[in-house]
Amino acid sequence: MMASEETTVVLDREEPTGPEAAGPATAAKPREWLRRHRRLLLPLVVAVLLAQMAVAMVSTAVRQTPTIDEPVYVGTAAVSLHEHRLRYNPEHPPLGKLIVAVGVAVADPRVDLAFTGDQGQVGRHLLYESGNDPWRLMLWARLPVITLTLLFGLVVFAFARDLVGARGAVVALALYAFSPDVIAQGSLATLDLPVTGFLVTSVWLVWRARRRPRLWLPLSGVALGAALATKMSALPAVPVLMALAAGSVWVWHGRRGDEPPAAPAASAPTAPPARRGARPWLGTAAPDARSWLGAGRRGALLGAGAGAAVVALTAVAVVWATYLAVDPRLRWTPEQHIPAAHGLHGLLVRLMPFPDAYRDGMRIQFAFENAPWKGFLFGRLYSGPLWYYLPAALLVKTPLGMLALWAAGALALVTVRRLRPAAPYLLAPTAVLLAAAMLGSRDFGTRYALFMPVFLAVAAGCALALRLRWTPVATWALVLFVAVSSMGTYPYYLPYSNEAFGGPARTHLRLHDSNVDWGQDLGALADRLRDRYRGKRVWLVYKGSGVPSYYGIHAADPRRRPADEVRGLLVVSDSAVAKATGRLAALIHSSREIDEVGHSITIYRR
Repeated sequence: MMASEETTVVLDREEPTGPEAAGPATAAKPREWLRRHRRLLLPLVVAVLLAQMAVAMVSTAVRQTPTIDEPVYVGTAAVSLHEHRLRYNPEHPPLGKLIVAVGVAVADPRVDLAFTGDQGQVGRHLLYESGNDPWRLMLWARLPVITLTLLFGLVVFAFARDLVGARGAVVALALYAFSPDVIAQGSLATLDLPVTGFLVTSVWLVWRARRRPRLWLPLSGVALGAALATKMSALPAVPVLMALAAGSVWVWHGRRGDEPPAAPAASAPTAPPARRGARPWLGTAAPDARSWLGAGRRGALLGAGAGAAVVALTAVAVVWATYLAVDPRLRWTPEQHIPAAHGLHGLLVRLMPFPDAYRDGMRIQFAFENAPWKGFLFGRLYSGPLWYYLPAALLVKTPLGMLALWAAGALALVTVRRLRPAAPYLLAPTAVLLAAAMLGSRDFGTRYALFMPVFLAVAAGCALALRLRWTPVATWALVLFVAVSSMGTYPYYLPYSNEAFGGPARTHLRLHDSNVDWGQDLGALADRLRDRYRGKRVWLVYKGSGVPSYYGIHAADPRRRPADEVRGLLVVSDSAVAKATGRLAALIHSSREIDEVGHSITIYRR
């Protein structure tokens, strides 16, 4: 009876009405809605991030004329499709060009197989002299790389989700999707983004091999082989991936030793519980400790070696398969001189288990490294390599919020206990590849370090694991800062520099070549001259692979005429401005700057 009365009292209690009653319920509704739709919200966020990236890349690709390297790859792809032979561009393996060839095949251009020029001339002949539409052909050639770039974004997301969950994965994907360098290179028919994406995929699969090595290690080898078959700059990553593969198998063996033994008999004494964080397979109380530290350890060592071998052998097989896909008979007739390689370089070339065309390509690459290239950094023109060029260029061309999150993510990887096992998988490949790139002699752009914004995007997702009260707010604020900086530079992703260095309009004062001006704005220059300077005499120094006359630019080279005859408009690519000496430097200094195009070409009045 008492219980019944109490129930009646509760039921008859007057409920408050009005705003004071609705407050808590209203506040709970958004949280309840988020919990209910969490499974749908995450795919939606991923789709939005990748969609904005796709829009940025496609809309950039349709307005850019061919950059310096693209005609080589597009021309080689077109010839390979028709001849099924290895002839051009041996310094880069075929896979990247086979990817480009997918788009070229859809465009179905006319190919003049009787043309006998070198690899650069073949591309220009295909684009401008064979009756093809270069705008349409270049767009189709770029679309497969754009598609791959989006797919590698999913790899970045999945890798970070394996490490720190969904929120960290969104941070990683956001940094990848808003990276100006990734967008710029991902929208071109070049090789830097594909080789980077295959490398990060290989590392992610090796990380997953810690639990299922028989499944993931062969797939990691396939991804590593794809990287090697795309660009030879992936070679320094091979020993790192082999070491990581061995480490993953070693950890897998350790986890097998961690499995709890069968329940002891009732009469057997019960061992005291292990302290938290201890590894039973290293303790003396574990029944299988002797097997792990003795015969088991021998098996683990053999397994680790086998894991490394699986990755390496699979990668070699993929490289061979790529060359065979171009020409099953492996006919190799180079159209250019192949320099000799001596000393350690020659020994390395001879020991490489790759086709002759690959090894000849390595000889060309070693010859490139011995060439006296000119560089430009912070207004200084120099010859030969500058070891700190790439770190300095990255400091200029990386969004400030991204730099902060890279540092926070690396800190989390080495200080947060549960993330420490992942530190070698993310930081070791990045460090080795950066060291190798810094030792190179070609200071042409941050595209040689494109692995930085990709690998470190995954690391940055780990920043949320730092145990600080303000970490979540600071992380998302920095992600927003990166997004605003990236969208603010649209569509000039190639000449991007961060706010500390004045933005894309001032990048040419500090850097050159593919950091700023890679020949991408010839079409935009034609539009500018037609709209603002119709009828003016034009003198042009253009650094690129495009053909100015095709776009309606009829200009003479001012370096071949006396200075007093050069009157009208002097138009100079910013890469040429950076390296200007002699007569060109004198012409620029005696002219007045009046306009610029795409932050990559400067117009002077004389």
